[in-house]
Amino acid sequence: MALHRDPYESATDPYFGVRLWLQAETRHGWVWAYNLEHLNLIRRFVQASLREGIPWYDHGRKMTVVARLPAWMQQAKNRDEVLRAIARIHASLLRS
Repeated sequence: MALHRDPYESATDPYFGVRLWLQAETRHGWVWAYNLEHLNLIRRFVQASLREGIPWYDHGRKMTVVARLPAWMQQAKNRDEVLRAIARIHASLLRS
């Protein structure tokens, strides 16, 4: 989800303007999700050691949910930090 906003501010829903519940701050920006399914999709993408791209012969820009993640979330060097943030979000759900 590409929200054009300051990456150092907490995430808000672009339509309603309310703060999202599923979010955690990292040193690079905020990890956020609309719901648990969205959060698990991000977690599976970040955990994957092999991420296959779109075939070279498939023309057109494919903008999937994970393709719209910020570059810092897609980098392997930030994998542990992103997964820790996702774990904090999951833990906050269990406390609720």
